[in-house]
Amino acid sequence: MIKHTSANEFELGKVALMDVSAPVGLQFERQRWYAAYTCANHEKKVSLQFQQRHVEHFLPQFDSVRKWKDRKVRLRMPLFPGYVFVRLPLENRLRALEVPGVARLVGFGGQPVPLQDAEIDALRACLERKICLEPHPYVKVGERVQVKTGPLQRLCGTVVRKKNGVRFVISFDLIGRSASVEMDVTNLNIDLPK
Repeated sequence: MIKHTSANEFELGKVALMDVSAPVGLQFERQRWYAAYTCANHEKKVSLQFQQRHVEHFLPQFDSVRKWKDRKVRLRMPLFPGYVFVRLPLENRLRALEVPGVARLVGFGGQPVPLQDAEIDALRACLERKICLEPHPYVKVGERVQVKTGPLQRLCGTVVRKKNGVRFVISFDLIGRSASVEMDVTNLNIDLPK
């Protein structure tokens, strides 16, 4: 027997079901990726806090060789300094904001804006396949292309030349950061500038 209990719920036995026609504000929001802006050099500490609090997060890192006075040191550095990506419903944003070292979730007009799932998936795929990603200055102007095949398939980005090779730059407009990866010209869907 179905019993009407409120404007947005119906009770079936002891299980309450949410009416899908309810206004968006009353439904549970799906999980989305957001960029958490961190205090300077706190990315790894914030990542550890998210892990301890069971909050899904992603801190892309790359290997960097630094030359010190007496030796060279290999360090794991954040690919996007100052940012850790966190996945949660917007209604649960307090779980991210109460972590020490998190300043805010990136957005406009005080409202956090989600990142595209495809961008995070592409980054993860590159790192899982040990594709060498490195930080790159944010590119505003350049040739926009789309990758044909591979872990970055269908991802749009910018092409730049570095030394004798071609690099594909993935730009995250929301946080004003970019990463680049070496790319075979034949794997791109547009003519490259000469």
